Amino acid sequence: MTDSPLPSLIDAETQLDALLCRPSDALVEFMRGLDGDLMILGIAGKMGVSLGQLAVSAIGAAGVTKQIIGVARFSNPAAREQLETSGVKTIRCDLLDRESVSALPKVRNVLFMAGRKFGTAGDESLTWAMNTIVPANVADHFRDSNIVAFSTGCVYPLARVGEAPSENAAPAPVGEYAQSCLGRERVFEYASKAWGTAVCLYRLNYAIDLRYGVLHDIADRIWRGEPVDNGSGAFNMIWQGDANQQALQCLGHCSSPARVINVTGPETLSTEEVANELGELLGKPVRFSSTPSERSYLSNSTKATELFGRPSVSAQQLIRWQAHWTKIGGRSLGKPTHFEVNDGTY
Repeated sequence: MTDSPLPSLIDAETQLDALLCRPSDALVEFMRGLDGDLMILGIAGKMGVSLGQLAVSAIGAAGVTKQIIGVARFSNPAAREQLETSGVKTIRCDLLDRESVSALPKVRNVLFMAGRKFGTAGDESLTWAMNTIVPANVADHFRDSNIVAFSTGCVYPLARVGEAPSENAAPAPVGEYAQSCLGRERVFEYASKAWGTAVCLYRLNYAIDLRYGVLHDIADRIWRGEPVDNGSGAFNMIWQGDANQQALQCLGHCSSPARVINVTGPETLSTEEVANELGELLGKPVRFSSTPSERSYLSNSTKATELFGRPSVSAQQLIRWQAHWTKIGGRSLGKPTHFEVNDGTY
């Protein structure tokens, strides 16, 4: 039913969106047993819309009645309309406003996706506010909920290939963005210890959607004849559909004290090797603009693989999909990942 074969290539945005929102059998079974409704905070971002739609699809396939509520400022009305059409109830809210947060309905399950990364340089105070004050508002109001808090592998120290940090590694964030993300985690950890809130810290490294992501950035540069910045010599990635499936299932792994789960693919990929493979598929020459660093943002996702199984889409499949998407002029969100940044400046 849900675990049907993957397409060899993706030719249209409707096909891409449908695939992102297709629940696995494991997710359907999980949602069937999940107690209570679900709220997604910060749902209007790159991953949130497809996450909300995936949750609706999984509930429908499970044959249960459960409300999915999406909360954001909704500066893009199209995202709100898309969510409402798919069955997500939306609420406009500025999560920096404590009174507005306190007016939100309390639900059993919360996925926290709000945060700020790009634009940090020059406006560090806003990044810190979004990444620490907003979590404080949310943690206080939803202290009796299960909370999956999205975070990032950037809280770890830069690592060599073969030495990717597991969840037991001590954080050592580089730059104010990553430092503020650790601040976000610490706020939720405090709530978990002080109030017994069940929390899962979801440390994600590079979701792939074809319209954005590391592969998109590399393929786009090659296609336009521009050099690829290989300053970061290696990276991890995961299909956004798999990342969202795991995010929902992390609701079953919230605990007090807070639990940490690294979410990414099992493969560690060489930037230069991936670029050369994309160049062959695109029929374009590949040039590089940097000297690769020995250390990159990497994560060990062994625990996630043990809990959820291997991602349904392999790195090789994603590379083939991305090359084809780029060749046919598939839409881009115009939001570079800046995966090549190793100094923490965004």
